[in-house]
Amino acid sequence: MKDAARILVVDDERSLREFLEIFFRREGFSVTTAASVDEALVAVGADDFDVVVSDVQLGGSSGLELLRHVKDAAPDTVVIMITAFATAESAIEAMKQGAYDYITKPFKVDELRLVIDKALEKKGLAEENQRLRTALRARTRSLVGSSAAMRRVHDMVAQVATTKTNVLVSGESGTGKELVARGIHDLSERREKPFIAVNCGAIPENLLESELFGHVRGAFTGAVSNKPGLVETADGGTLFLDEIGELPQSLQVKLLRLIQEKTLRRVGGNHDQRIDVRIVAATHRDLRAEAEAGRFREDLYYRLNVIQIVLPSLRERMEDIPLLVQHFLEKYRRELGKEVQGLSGAAMEKILAYPFPGNVRELENLIERAVALARGPLLDADVLPSSVLERSAKHRTPAPTPVEGANLDEILASYERGLLSDALQRAGGVKKRAAKLLGISFRSFRYRLEKLGLDDPGSGEDEE
Repeated sequence: MKDAARILVVDDERSLREFLEIFFRREGFSVTTAASVDEALVAVGADDFDVVVSDVQLGGSSGLELLRHVKDAAPDTVVIMITAFATAESAIEAMKQGAYDYITKPFKVDELRLVIDKALEKKGLAEENQRLRTALRARTRSLVGSSAAMRRVHDMVAQVATTKTNVLVSGESGTGKELVARGIHDLSERREKPFIAVNCGAIPENLLESELFGHVRGAFTGAVSNKPGLVETADGGTLFLDEIGELPQSLQVKLLRLIQEKTLRRVGGNHDQRIDVRIVAATHRDLRAEAEAGRFREDLYYRLNVIQIVLPSLRERMEDIPLLVQHFLEKYRRELGKEVQGLSGAAMEKILAYPFPGNVRELENLIERAVALARGPLLDADVLPSSVLERSAKHRTPAPTPVEGANLDEILASYERGLLSDALQRAGGVKKRAAKLLGISFRSFRYRLEKLGLDDPGSGEDEE
């Protein structure tokens, strides 16, 4: 990062300013200089700097004033203060206001070089962490949820992405296993290389070996030319093997060899070739039990299950349902061109009473169907499928409580927050009108907004 870094040197002493400019240019930096706070502020307004090196005493002005301006305008810029009059009070004040470090004159150039290098390293790490967080949010945007279970999943994805080990993602069908695999790939060093997804249960067994490992011309009837397989296509990137439990045992042996030797041989071929792929496998089965029963190779199981990420069922994170509903509403409102704003209380009650055996995928399909059938801005229970309508709270078996317990307050607060926000949106932001839509008093509506942190003190409360 140093070669591309831009440094602003601020000092009212011309000789030191010129010395630092020469020194930093020799170190490979792009350097701008300023003799006063005013000149520095002009420079900061005109350019983006990685580092600002400023004297504390700048004629009649203070470098601390510049520090405050820089941190307000560009919080990510690293500021290093230099002074000949170091005191504990001034050092503490500079650090309080966001200075990265504090150097006392006279200083050695080696000391300054070390501080700059560490500052740029810290800035680079912060930028990389932000990039990773942004990429994670973008890739796992359908892994919506603020429950403790989903926070652990997001943390695990971010943690394992930086490793090279194989990962096994387990969970019921429809919980989002491929999204997790894509998240791992997009946050890894392999993100510029291919991500290849293969459903091991969707390809006929007699074609699966050729599809995975490729074939050479004449290997079998119809093999009129050499063809690379999906493993070869994923070279340098990530191979996602969904429903790995469906892989025939004959191919389990070949996959084990790929993992151990990092080589593959095309069907009908005589030569091995080197392959570098990271494998993320997924299953809804208990793969350990399958291995113990002899239906899955135990050695392959341990090769795949270096790190395991277990996705919770939707029943185990009921507090996320209102957030997921809103997420899918926004998605299909855009895709289908419908002016749908939200769900009625009756519709949400039916959804919350349903156990969702198909998990998030089933919920998404349900919301897509509801939006497609919508006749107005509010989705009512009549647009829900009969399987959901028939599962009323009166007749249903309660969903199992997660092993670690559920947070009922969070579930209810999330549901209430969605209703209040929806009512406000439909009422054009007028609180009295929104209160009427919900059948409660204005005072009760305002109290609930404040309790849930939704109140905007600057908005009009009584205007109609």
